Amino acid sequence: MSRRRRETPLDIPQRSARLATALDVGGEQLEPGSAGTAREVLGRVDERWAIAGGRTVVALAGATGSGKSSLFNALVGEDVSAISPRRPTTAESGAAVWGEEDAGELLDWLGIAHRHHVSPTEENGGLDGLVLVDLPDVDSRELRHRVEADRILERADVFVWVADPQKYADARLHDDYLRPLRHHDAVMLVVLNQVDRIREEGGVEQVAADLRRLVQADGAGDHEVITTSARTRHGVGELASRIGAVVGARNAAEARLAADLRASASRVLADGVGERTPEFGEQADRQLHEALTVAAGVPVVLDAVHRDYRRRAHARTGWPFTRWLAGLRPDPLRRLRLGDDTAGRSGIAPSDVRSVLGRSSLPGPTPAARATVQLATQQLGERTGGALPPRWADAVMEAASPEQDTLSDALDQAVVGVPLRTRTPLWWAVLGSLQLLLAATAVAGALWLATLVVLGWLQLPVEAPFWGPVPIPLALLVGGAAAGLLLALVGRGAAGVGAARRRRQVQHALDDAVDEVSFRHVRKPVMTVLDRHEKTRSLLEQAAA
Repeated sequence: MSRRRRETPLDIPQRSARLATALDVGGEQLEPGSAGTAREVLGRVDERWAIAGGRTVVALAGATGSGKSSLFNALVGEDVSAISPRRPTTAESGAAVWGEEDAGELLDWLGIAHRHHVSPTEENGGLDGLVLVDLPDVDSRELRHRVEADRILERADVFVWVADPQKYADARLHDDYLRPLRHHDAVMLVVLNQVDRIREEGGVEQVAADLRRLVQADGAGDHEVITTSARTRHGVGELASRIGAVVGARNAAEARLAADLRASASRVLADGVGERTPEFGEQADRQLHEALTVAAGVPVVLDAVHRDYRRRAHARTGWPFTRWLAGLRPDPLRRLRLGDDTAGRSGIAPSDVRSVLGRSSLPGPTPAARATVQLATQQLGERTGGALPPRWADAVMEAASPEQDTLSDALDQAVVGVPLRTRTPLWWAVLGSLQLLLAATAVAGALWLATLVVLGWLQLPVEAPFWGPVPIPLALLVGGAAAGLLLALVGRGAAGVGAARRRRQVQHALDDAVDEVSFRHVRKPVMTVLDRHEKTRSLLEQAAA
């Protein structure tokens, strides 16, 4: 039997807990077959771990005609297992018990009714604590015999595989039993029985070496093959000694349970999770952001912010004689039920409308925008979960594809929650005051000139003062009007710069809001699936270590 570090008592509960947690965390994304088998193993481990005592269950298993029942009788020292002369086969499991410790609970759990208490002799002594089980043939024509053999093999602590020179390479033995037990080499013995039938010189060593090679190729460990003959009792004493060493170590049950847990965890790990947990792809994430930005109507909002800033700037800094025209233009943000206008005559502000209706007046996403969003989420799901097993990939795809109406409402609320207007810039007040001063100057000049015209018409002797060659009233009128128009042009240019800057500020805020929606409705659900996958994979690796 291969040497392996002895498992401490805490190893079994810890491995069992890790495997159970991995199955719970993985849930429906794990492969049902291997996950179901793992849950059955957990049940058996809990049951076996709960049975107190230092008994070790050693099962003799082999194909029809391998002589395991004869070997069983030879180990017991008396004919306990009946042997048919016509077709040697065992119908039901039988157990031989060494030692005085009560084995009733253990045998009841094994489901073995035929029990024999062995009286120790000089030949079979040193086996105190052994429960030796003679199994039905693993290749029996009777289905119930094979089912019985498989059931006991699932619960035995140690396997003794008995092969004969004629059928030691039988495919059923290797494919169905030895190959799946690649984690159980620490609780396994390999016996080549009936070696008295090999007449050629050196034939026993050759067959034993070939059997050892086949077992090693199965991945069941590198075992020294024990050669025996129940008829001549060759090697029976050595086999009894090897079994006695296993029983004396008192750790076979723990090693078997640990091997079962490792094997189950490895099977679930291979079938149910990927080799690594993928990460978000930057390109897919960027495409998703761009698609959500269009679907949220961000370009429309940004255009409205730009036009609204210029409109309001013109209304505050434009030429006073024409700025009233700005009031005739519709408010682009109010039309979208956005912005932060104060209440009108009715006392109801747009923010009050939004709080009641919960939506802006942004047009809903077009079919093309919806298709773009759907394509972006699909690409994100495919690129993120494409390397995972199908069940995990489907979970990632489902997480990356929220309901379109839910996503549209979330995007609208995100846009509504972004402040689109800021406090009035100081330069608006400065330019507005200058414009009023210049307008007042032009009006004063106009009134002065009008007064002079009226007085001249009345033939009253009044002369206008001059500023150089230019009459002061005319200078006030022309200078005030020209300076006002020039200042209006300056204000228009400054408004364009300010509108572009405000557009960028709002764009950053809207990008953050869209990113938050993307995180809550797409990325976070996908990350939750990936986190579950990583946790499941980590727990399975620990249980299989």
